[in-house]
Amino acid sequence: MAATAVEAAVEAATRPQKMAGMQRYARRTRWFHAGVYLFTFVALGTGLWIDLGQEGRASFLARLLNRPDIVIHEDAGWVLAGLTVAAVIFGFRGIATFVVESFRYRRGDAAWLWGWPKAAVTGKFRRHDGHFDPGQRIANLLLAGGLLVLIASGIALVFVHGGLLFVRLAFIHRWTTYLLAPIIAGHIIVASGLLPGYRGVWRSMHWGGRVRTETAARLWPEWLDEQAPSSAGPSAVPLTPQTPEPDQLPVTGEEAR
Repeated sequence: MAATAVEAAVEAATRPQKMAGMQRYARRTRWFHAGVYLFTFVALGTGLWIDLGQEGRASFLARLLNRPDIVIHEDAGWVLAGLTVAAVIFGFRGIATFVVESFRYRRGDAAWLWGWPKAAVTGKFRRHDGHFDPGQRIANLLLAGGLLVLIASGIALVFVHGGLLFVRLAFIHRWTTYLLAPIIAGHIIVASGLLPGYRGVWRSMHWGGRVRTETAARLWPEWLDEQAPSSAGPSAVPLTPQTPEPDQLPVTGEEAR
C-alpha cells in the first residue's frame, strides 16, 4: 500500500516530463551526424561498387550525377575529411567529451554486455551510468576509428601513385572497409529501433533530438536522472524508479500507534 502511494506520487510528479521527453542531442550534433552518415553511405557504396570490378560500368549514382564512381568516391572522402576537421575546430569540447565517455570502463560493463542479446529483445537492460551504454562505447570506438583510418588512407592514396606504399595503403583501405561495413549495418539496425529493446531510440538523432522519457529510462537511466534537474527545474524528482528510504514511506495507522 505504501509503495503504491509512493509510485503514484512519483508518476504524478514526472508525467509532464515524460510527455515532453528529454533532449538527447543538440541540433548541431544531429546535423553533423547526418552529414557523416550521408557521405559515408556514398563513399561506402561507390567503394564497394569499384571493388567488385564495376568501375567500367556507371552505378546508378554515377548516372544520376553524371560523374564517374571513382570521382564521387573521392569527393565523398574529401567531404568526410572536411567534416572531421570542422568538428575538431568548432566542436572540440564535444569531441573531447565523446572520446572520454567512449574510453571509460565501468566494472559492470562485462555483465551488461553478457545480458545484451536478451535485453535487446526484452528491453530489460542492466542499469549503467554515463552518456553511452557499454555497447555504444565499443561501437563509437570502432566506427570513429574505422572512419579515420579510411579517410587517412584514402587521402594518402590520392597522392601516392604506384609502388609498394600504394599497395599497402590500398590493402589497409580495402580491409578497413570490409570490417567497417558490418559494424555500420549493426549500428543502423540498433539506431533505427528495429530491435524491440531499442524502440524509440531513433528520435535521439532525428525530429528534434528528443526521446521519450520511458525510452531514456530503459536505455540510459543514470543519464536521465542527471538531466532531470536541468530539464524540469530544481524541484525535479528522479525519472527512473528509485527505492524509497524507510523514513520516506507513508506512516500507516498501525505504525503510528
